[in-house]
Amino acid sequence: MKRYGNLYPQIIEFENIYLASQKAQKGKRFRDNVLQFNYNLGTEILKIQQELRDKTYQPGSYRTFHLRDIKSRLISAAPYRDRVVHHALCNIIIPIFERTFISDTYANREGYGTHKALRRFTDFARSTRYVLQCDIKKYFPSIDHEILKQIIRRKIKCKDTLWLIDQIIDNSNEQEEVINYFPGDNLLTPIERRHGLPIGNLTSQWMANIYLSGCDHFVKEQLKVSKYLRYVDDFALFSDDYKFLKDARIAIEDYLAKLRLKIHPIKSQLFETKHGASFLGFRVFPEIIKVRNNNLHRARKRLKKLQQDYALGKIDLQDIKQSLSSWSAHLKHGDTWRLRQQIFSNLVFTRH
Repeated sequence: MKRYGNLYPQIIEFENIYLASQKAQKGKRFRDNVLQFNYNLGTEILKIQQELRDKTYQPGSYRTFHLRDIKSRLISAAPYRDRVVHHALCNIIIPIFERTFISDTYANREGYGTHKALRRFTDFARSTRYVLQCDIKKYFPSIDHEILKQIIRRKIKCKDTLWLIDQIIDNSNEQEEVINYFPGDNLLTPIERRHGLPIGNLTSQWMANIYLSGCDHFVKEQLKVSKYLRYVDDFALFSDDYKFLKDARIAIEDYLAKLRLKIHPIKSQLFETKHGASFLGFRVFPEIIKVRNNNLHRARKRLKKLQQDYALGKIDLQDIKQSLSSWSAHLKHGDTWRLRQQIFSNLVFTRH
């Protein structure tokens, strides 16, 4: 396996850090911290460049909050200048790992995404009798730091780049508690091993992809599953052979144990595709694709919040148009013509 060196000079180039700042501010350029950074843009970039060159760079503290949907998730927001550094690193690192991914992993990849994943899932579901759907239990909080570093070192040998990656991993803030035991553990092992990546970081997203990439190859190449796809930690195997999928689940659980991960005992199920399979907010049946009720409920709450924010002058019509256009485009991937007519025909925005 080829390992890459001499990457750090590319990461700390002024032009790369400038490009990173442009990516980091996308959709956020009018926020106070971004405006403040951009006011002295050249100076700020030079300061980051110098800290990275001298290795005096130290990640700042995270701002955390809980996102409450169906379940509560801890979201961690890194300081803006750290997000610029994350983009500078990812600009150089992601293309290296991108070449190692299978074609059917869809999260956080240019040209992939939810809609392409849903189309692939639908094709598999409508041409196969059974599906094994799996979900990793508390995935981001469970990612083991030492194992992650070992995986990254299989492709990266540049010591300076590894120093920066380790800085980002080691300065991850405390995540939701996870206590899982695996063969060889003693009573204190789950507490002593550092684990958990902050949801919200660009670096966490691509590290999460890397962490399960080996499992993708195991399923495709060792288990010989031709119909398989993954989106972050949600993955599905399709086959007309029920026993084959039942055995595959056991083999996958054994493989994931090496990564100190466990499959969710309730969300992971093996069943006939004709009963409908849920994926990325939709429920795929043989003849129709429906929006899941809980996703529809959340969307209605977001629309109500948009109406309230517009009434108070917090957002303008352009923001509303962009949001509605995005959601409408998402709904079009299901059989939702009547639903869209019902929702959008009665939608009214007024100022107080």
